[in-house]
Amino acid sequence: MRKKTYAAAALLAAATLTLSACGSGDDSNSPVAVVSEDTSQKAATVLDTPFEKPDLVLTDTKGKKYDFRKETAGRPTLIYFGYTHCPDICPLTMSNIAVAKKQLPKAEQDKLRVVFVTTDPQRDTPSELGKWLKGIDPQFVGLTGDFATIQAGARTLGISIEPTHKDKKTGKTVSVHGTQVIAFSPKTDGGYVLYGEDAQVGDYTRDLPKIIKGENP
Repeated sequence: MRKKTYAAAALLAAATLTLSACGSGDDSNSPVAVVSEDTSQKAATVLDTPFEKPDLVLTDTKGKKYDFRKETAGRPTLIYFGYTHCPDICPLTMSNIAVAKKQLPKAEQDKLRVVFVTTDPQRDTPSELGKWLKGIDPQFVGLTGDFATIQAGARTLGISIEPTHKDKKTGKTVSVHGTQVIAFSPKTDGGYVLYGEDAQVGDYTRDLPKIIKGENP
C-alpha cells in the first residue's frame, strides 16, 4: 500500500514549496523535494489532521456562482489547481483521475466531485474551462474567478500559486502552481488525503472506492 501519514502542520509547510511551472521547459522549476523520508513507493499521503475545506465562492463553466463548501458538502471530492494552457502536468493529472473514475460503478461516479480551479483566470474563462474539461470528463467541475480569491483558497490547503508570467526562454505564458490533489471525505468534509504529481492512474483506481466511502486509502 502506497501511503504515508503526516502532521498537517508539517505537511502544510512542505506543500507550499512544491511548485511547478507547467510547460516552461526550465528544470529549475521542477517540484522541490521536501520530505526527507523515502516516499518513492507511496502515492497517497494520509493526514492525521485534515485540512478544512477552503471558503471558495467562484464561477463555474456555465457562468453561475459555485460555493465550493456548499456544493460539495457530504460528497467525496477531489480538488486540483491548474490551468488549461498547461501542456503537461495539469492535463495528465486530470486525465489520470478521469480514467480511474470511469472504473467506478455509475452510482459512485455520480457521487464523486472532481473540481478543477484555474490558476490562470485571465485566460481561463468559464467557456474555455468548459471546452477543456468536456474533453476530459464532462462531469468535472471547472471554476474561475478573482485570482486573489483563488490564491487565498489554495493557500489554506498548503498549495502555492503565482500570477501567470512569460517564460524568458520560451516566451510562453506559464503559471507556477502547486501540483497536489486533495481528497475530501464525505463523512467529515475534511481534506484528509493528498496526492502529488507522481500519482498514476493505478493509484487513483485503487484508492477512489475507499475515498468515496470516507475510508483511508
